[in-house]
Amino acid sequence: MIQPFTPDPIRFVAEDGQPLLPLPERYKPELLRELHTLMLRAREFDRKLVTLLRQGRTTFYAQSSGMEATQVGLARSIRAGHDWLWPYYRDHTLALALGMPMLELVSQMLGSNSDTCRGRQMPHHFASRKLNLASISSSIASQVPPAAGTAMAQKYLGTDEITVCTFGDGATSEGDWHAGVNMASVNRAPCLFVCENNQWAISTNLSGQTASENIHIKARAYGIPGFYVDGNDIVAVMEVCTHAAEWVRAGNGSALVECLTYRVGSHSNADADAEKFYRTREEVGEWLGRDPIARLEKLLEHLGHPVLAAERADLIARTHKEVDEVVMQAEATGQPDWRIMFEDVYSDLPDHLREQESFLRAEQTGVQL
Repeated sequence: MIQPFTPDPIRFVAEDGQPLLPLPERYKPELLRELHTLMLRAREFDRKLVTLLRQGRTTFYAQSSGMEATQVGLARSIRAGHDWLWPYYRDHTLALALGMPMLELVSQMLGSNSDTCRGRQMPHHFASRKLNLASISSSIASQVPPAAGTAMAQKYLGTDEITVCTFGDGATSEGDWHAGVNMASVNRAPCLFVCENNQWAISTNLSGQTASENIHIKARAYGIPGFYVDGNDIVAVMEVCTHAAEWVRAGNGSALVECLTYRVGSHSNADADAEKFYRTREEVGEWLGRDPIARLEKLLEHLGHPVLAAERADLIARTHKEVDEVVMQAEATGQPDWRIMFEDVYSDLPDHLREQESFLRAEQTGVQL
């Protein structure tokens, strides 16, 4: 049922909620409702963080609205805290679904004292030691070579861990992507590469950056399987990603999964109005009609377990309240002290940094040293 290099994306559920294939036994109403909660919570988190950005309380944010099925489905296909992740900068829904506390995520975006990155990363570039989630970089595809190296280390150490590396479609046009995929493939390293193809690399669409008919077909050049899945169908994403992850874990080498989805918001707050300058309102409207959350709700209704309007409204209200509370918690911890700039890098601080530390201390205290 799940084969590589299919001409069309693999789908289990139609956009009207009708199953196209028999649903595997694990998709009981309880699991589907849990997935729905994770997706809707992430959607509302997005909305609240955009508000936080407009209030000037953070300076950078990249929405994942429209891509919830891809990220939640991937999170439920791997072993959280066991496997290693090299994500890209739109993966906060993935982090939340893996179990990253919202306070940690918000603290990093605010750069407060409760930020586990100690305010040293730009906003929305989180990390988690507990989840084996490496720190995000804004440099496109820069996570791919180290992901290959992590997977090679796992192979040499003989663990049953795998490395998961995510990226957008634009990353596949970068040299780092090809070098990293080639290195992992030739070494038969246990690396699962997942392309969250939202079809726009900032303002460049897919046909403007690659002559390939799609992304997963690029796997042929590296001798690994390439799977093509409807990224707005959470059942399909979970089935394909679980299959690919376990294939990789079994020692077969690397694999590539392309999840065809769409970002309905701008690339980031640094982006121009996406619907006016480089894509049409008609295009965005068409994809809004393929909303992954609405599709799951229609599936639940078809199965006789509808999400009631009151339930939906209650979940939205609880999410908004939770975000407001964690923002207040994070802000209450204050800003990191300037002294941390000189910590965690050297066991013995070099002379030139000692001089700079003394200079800053004098500026802060008004005492000349």
